[in-house]
Amino acid sequence: MLGFLLRLLPFWVREPLLVVVGSVLGVRLMYLAFRDHDWALAGFGVVFLVFTAVRVHTVVRALRARRNPDTPAPAPAVGSAAVAATRAQSHVPAQAQAQAQAQVPPHAPAPAPAPASFTPEKEPSAWGQAVAAVAVFGAIGAALWVAPHVLPSDSATQRAASCAGGGHEDLPQVYRKTSRPVTGDELCKALNRPDLARLLGTPGETASTASGNSDTAPLTDGKVAQPEAEIGFDTYTVNLSATYNHLSIAQYVKLKKIGNEQNVETRTVLGRPAVFSSDHTMKLRISLGSGGTSGGPVEEGPLARTLTVALDGKDRGGYYDLTVWSQSGALPDDSALIDIAEKVLPTIPERGAR
Repeated sequence: MLGFLLRLLPFWVREPLLVVVGSVLGVRLMYLAFRDHDWALAGFGVVFLVFTAVRVHTVVRALRARRNPDTPAPAPAVGSAAVAATRAQSHVPAQAQAQAQAQVPPHAPAPAPAPASFTPEKEPSAWGQAVAAVAVFGAIGAALWVAPHVLPSDSATQRAASCAGGGHEDLPQVYRKTSRPVTGDELCKALNRPDLARLLGTPGETASTASGNSDTAPLTDGKVAQPEAEIGFDTYTVNLSATYNHLSIAQYVKLKKIGNEQNVETRTVLGRPAVFSSDHTMKLRISLGSGGTSGGPVEEGPLARTLTVALDGKDRGGYYDLTVWSQSGALPDDSALIDIAEKVLPTIPERGAR
């Protein structure tokens, strides 16, 4: 139906409209394809841009034809013809001229000139103009209807959350005793990648929160450095931490089996020992009433999936924890966590365990 209405539009309305729509959609699709590394979107963008190039070529040819119309060959001038005839007659004998004049009747009418061909320009009908106007408004309405599904919304166009600079952060004393530990700010910058949402399987989302802290592991009396970073999206939340203790992945797996934990799977990531595990997050409710603050009991939160990777290939102690969870309880595939680890961990400044 839309194609039929477009064919009814005048040429100088239809073609510019197709050029504008095709160029906007093509550029937008190419931008999304470049941002999300989506080859399918890039293919659609190329199709729209090629279509736009063809329409632009058509408009340029029409403009050139309009500016340089084909003109008929010029007729010989009347004066030149008269001069040529006079010159020709000057060489004819007087007797032949007299005989020619005698053959022509004295009152013979001159031949009438042939009427010039004239075709009046056909004016567009009122019905055609009305249909063209309806088609234009229909195309505009269709573009407005499609725009929210193609163009980014206000929430999508907002800038992704960035990690706060560490500056001259005062680190706990244990960080000075640990062999070059990373900081929470360094973990945050490594985790907050432009393609993190795509690796999670939600390429249209933008990071809404990004934070990092350089803290110590709980229940260690401040003797184990444990920096961490957290990136929040609409669907998932990703947490990355580094624990600088003497616990190897092999010992970590034994502890998990002693605790009868389920869904424990050993893997190898980046040539290092690794293990998958699942656990529930904790939910703590704090009520601010008129009488002050009161906290409720700690509740079980949504399930989280964690990939634990050794700090080095020799598994000499210490590990990274990459954890993903969502408020709905849905989790991405384990392959998504492996992809994130393989992209993020090599970008973290090289550190070793004690």
